[in-house]
Amino acid sequence: MKIAVVYWSGTGNTEAMANAVLEGVRSAGAEASLLTAAEFTPDQVDAYDAIAFGCPSMGVESLEDGEFEPMFRSCEPSLAGKKLALFGSYGWGDGEWMRNWEDECRANNAELVCDSVICNEAPDDDALKACAALGKALAN
Repeated sequence: MKIAVVYWSGTGNTEAMANAVLEGVRSAGAEASLLTAAEFTPDQVDAYDAIAFGCPSMGVESLEDGEFEPMFRSCEPSLAGKKLALFGSYGWGDGEWMRNWEDECRANNAELVCDSVICNEAPDDDALKACAALGKALAN
């Protein structure tokens, strides 16, 4: 099984989460690639059996709009039937950006294979363990 872990990180929090997801995928015996939003394109979606997308909450509870959101929007037409998992950090609010993002994925007929992982600011040990579990769930 081939899994892409695609993320954008401004402060390193979501990057730390992405690395924990990557470790979880690999510990489950799957092949994993760690890619930034700038490195991932819509034509790569079909090359992977599953994708973990990670993006922090920005502005008024929205996805980062310089690199991540344009990349994600360009991938949306290819997400039907694709196994996905979502993760990211936030500094304020209550996680509305993640709920909206999950709804968008479902509207595109993607399969969210597990609960999304969010954490406030830097991920603590529990958040990193949850990210590793997310990676394992995606690999199964």
